[in-house]
Amino acid sequence: MIVEPGPLLAEINSPDDLKKLSPDQLVQVSQELRQFIVDSVSIYGGHFGASLGVVELSVALHYVFNTPYDQLVWDVGHQAYGHKILTGRRDRFPTNRRYKGMSGFPKRSESPYDAFGVGHSSTSIGAALGMAVASDYKGEFDRQHIAVIGDGAMTAGMAFEALNHAGVEKSNLLVILNDNCMSIDPNVGALKEYLTDITTSRTYNKVRDELWNVLGKLSKFGPNPQQIARRVEQAMKATLLKQGNLFEALKFRYFGPVDGHDVQHLATILEDLKHIPGPKLLHCVTVKGKGYALAEKDQTLWHAPGLFDKITGEIYKKTPDKPQPPKYQDVFGHTLVELAEANASIMGVTPAMPSGSSMNLMMAAMPDRAFDVGIAEQHAVTFSAGLATQGLVPFCNIYSSFMQRAYDQVLHDVALQNLHVVFCLDRAGFAGADGPTHHGNYDLAYMRCVPNLVVSAPMNEEELRNLMYTASLAENAGPFSIRYPRGEGVMPEWRTPLKKIAIGTGRVVREGEGVAVLSIGHIGNYAARATEQLRAEGLNPGHYDMRFCKPLDEQLLHAICGRYRALVTVEDGCLPGGFGSAVLEFMADHGYALPVRRLGIPDRVVEHGSQDELYKECGFDVPGIATALRELSGKAVQPVTEKVLL
Repeated sequence: MIVEPGPLLAEINSPDDLKKLSPDQLVQVSQELRQFIVDSVSIYGGHFGASLGVVELSVALHYVFNTPYDQLVWDVGHQAYGHKILTGRRDRFPTNRRYKGMSGFPKRSESPYDAFGVGHSSTSIGAALGMAVASDYKGEFDRQHIAVIGDGAMTAGMAFEALNHAGVEKSNLLVILNDNCMSIDPNVGALKEYLTDITTSRTYNKVRDELWNVLGKLSKFGPNPQQIARRVEQAMKATLLKQGNLFEALKFRYFGPVDGHDVQHLATILEDLKHIPGPKLLHCVTVKGKGYALAEKDQTLWHAPGLFDKITGEIYKKTPDKPQPPKYQDVFGHTLVELAEANASIMGVTPAMPSGSSMNLMMAAMPDRAFDVGIAEQHAVTFSAGLATQGLVPFCNIYSSFMQRAYDQVLHDVALQNLHVVFCLDRAGFAGADGPTHHGNYDLAYMRCVPNLVVSAPMNEEELRNLMYTASLAENAGPFSIRYPRGEGVMPEWRTPLKKIAIGTGRVVREGEGVAVLSIGHIGNYAARATEQLRAEGLNPGHYDMRFCKPLDEQLLHAICGRYRALVTVEDGCLPGGFGSAVLEFMADHGYALPVRRLGIPDRVVEHGSQDELYKECGFDVPGIATALRELSGKAVQPVTEKVLL
């Protein structure tokens, strides 16, 4: 189905075309852009509410600034659909987030208008400041640098670090704070309350408006009234809000709050700000999902709703004819509540992903024992470490890709002190359409080199429950990592009795002969299907679910290496340093010289696509695993890709 743009939007193939419009036409083009996003996402899917909330801001920015010479950095990038459509990618937009198609996030290799590749939060201010300092160094003093950051992303430590640095530089930097009180779930914390105070204080806003009305009348007398008015406004903020302005304390010129949906006013303000040197912050108040009533009403559900009927608002769901397995995240959430009901020491921690991780189940059942700490992964880990020092058992749930941001805290604050923190790494392996910024490819490799840390991955829902139970036990006090993928498991009847697993033990899925496959995690289900296929062909490969990447089940590995002529390892993780590497290290240490084929994510950036599409691309879908086993069994003549020769 082809989505037709409105008449004004149809003529915009670059910001230069947008600049040909009169200010009066900006309202219409904003309406057309919003409708185009609604039409497109309803048919093709993608992130929704965030982009609707910044339609007018996107139009005003490209109307006023000389992009891409003026450099525009979008934080996270969920909200950048309007930006992409206005910068020559309208006709390609149906491929958004599809295999081999356009990225769902700004990406430098995709367009010169994407000044910085994003996907993780809170990077925009630091990146834009670096660009601004570089422009100063090169003598490009007319160049503008704009960072658009949401109030949710502003809670991360690195956003404050960048603000702190920017305040002492004199570089040309404009930070636009897109304040909608949301990230994916509602924002939390003192900063959110502070921004709410600013935006909702009727007295402050009334007096402020009156002050600037008077300023407009006095402006003909020169700049002094402006200076006086600024001093008055600063005093007014401190008096009426009973607090100083945070951003001005960091030496930013603060402007706002302003209506982020008044496109003509935004364009006027941005034009004025172009001529004010140094670090500036414009506080825009917006509504996530603006212009689509259902998205405004339930902003979490409509963050990325999937396909839907734009008229009725019905979100299309699969209607299976038999019971379906649950999502791993839901198994985690329900199991955590079950464990916490039996163990008063268990706590829950997540950095701004309560619904995405299903930590919201514990937050609802036990609000005094589950914490959303905002977009602050480093703090989430160290906060968990603090809880653990007092004898509590925090389950710290962070997406695998985001755990990378807290690696020092995992090592320094948890592992070196051997604290009982359970890391539950959701979205491990390929994350799908979100692409390389969200793939959880590296946790097996970066976790297994950390001392004291147990590294595990369940093959199914029962194993996830058992690993969570095992990790919670006092006898296993110490850091424990459990990784699992995005999406559904394999067990419709998943509420199995909790059982303790001996740490560092694998399990036999199927004994065989000749060649065996060793798997870790959910991808083991693909290995099981491959071995079943080969048995139908007359082969009899063995299959072992190792469960632990660290410590390895050495007793089982000795038995495997003594029984089979060749091995295949399979993991939904990076090959360098991962599970297959751990098996090779074991074999080298113990003098085994078997041919080994490692299957997993290669040492390159793998772009977006469905999980099955990416498994196929990287050669570890069911046919890929079957081919590797077939070749090593001698049924196909192919060179062995990897061999240990001692």
